[in-house]
Amino acid sequence: MKQRPLTDLSDEQLQQQHKKTKNGTWFSGFAIGFLIGVAIYSTISNGISFWSFFPVFFILIFVNNAQKLKETKAEMSSRNLN
Repeated sequence: MKQRPLTDLSDEQLQQQHKKTKNGTWFSGFAIGFLIGVAIYSTISNGISFWSFFPVFFILIFVNNAQKLKETKAEMSSRNLN
């Protein structure tokens, strides 16, 4: 499913998108920290292997969520919405 660009959303839809994206921020931070810990533990205990780099792929997904939050904040500030 392809999302519409943020500039095409109404003010109300943009605020809903921001709220939805913001709700996952705490979970994303926790998950990134946990996955970094798993990668470090795996590297220390087993040496460098596939399982050392496997969590990195999931970290990229959570970083993408943070990027979406920045984009919605920027669009909201350009429309003078707080």
